Amino acid sequence: MPDRTEPRTYRALFISDVHLGTRGCQADLLLDFLRYHEAETIYLVGDMIDGWRLKRSWYWPQAHNDVVQKLLRKARKGARIIYLPGNHDEFLRDYVGTHFGGVEVVDSIIHESATGKRYLVIHGDQFDVVVRHAKWLAFLGDWAYVTALGINTWVNIVRRKLGLTYWSLSAWAKLKVKNAVNFIGKFEETLASEAERRDVHGVICGHIHHAAMHEEYGVHYVNTGDWVESCTAVGETEDGEFELIRWTKIGEQPMTKLVTARQAAA
Repeated sequence: MPDRTEPRTYRALFISDVHLGTRGCQADLLLDFLRYHEAETIYLVGDMIDGWRLKRSWYWPQAHNDVVQKLLRKARKGARIIYLPGNHDEFLRDYVGTHFGGVEVVDSIIHESATGKRYLVIHGDQFDVVVRHAKWLAFLGDWAYVTALGINTWVNIVRRKLGLTYWSLSAWAKLKVKNAVNFIGKFEETLASEAERRDVHGVICGHIHHAAMHEEYGVHYVNTGDWVESCTAVGETEDGEFELIRWTKIGEQPMTKLVTARQAAA
């Protein structure tokens, strides 16, 4: 297992659903992750900023500003930063095709891996029926989600005092509630179909806060997860291997690879 004190460099990093501007955002964990990971290209795969919550009440602690500054610093040092807005930061879709502070804003993009495989990179809300056709229901769901995160905050205060890693009540519930499991499966299948339609080898997305990597629907499906529930990101190594990384404790915890592309295809 790699030494936590040694930074790792990837060909590309994919991060999504950070939700800066909310109390549920695990900005300290993400900042710690960014200290130990470098990449030639960093894809910010949507919902980096939560415009929905910021419209209702302003919340922007120093840690959230530090995440932004850290990413901009990486851009100044030569990393290519590509921002793909999601539904919570949809206000940035007005700026698709522009650059600011060294960051490119695009709606979707094709990433070519070191092995020559082509991946559609997109947030994924465009294929969520609730978000597209019943936005009021999406807002209601967001309120319930924030309530669950409030409970989760207190649970993790206790866990931290006990020296335990971050744990998500909502992430656990997603795997237990039948409707949630069905929604995740349908979302994955829809995104896989879109990848097939665009004649690419796979899709890399976010949106549903459920980190995953598999080939169940005929293409390589990768979901980066989030930095509210799962605290995960995806990295492509120099030889074209994809790794799903969980980062749930600041300090001496070693990096954990959940699964690689080779394992997912096995």
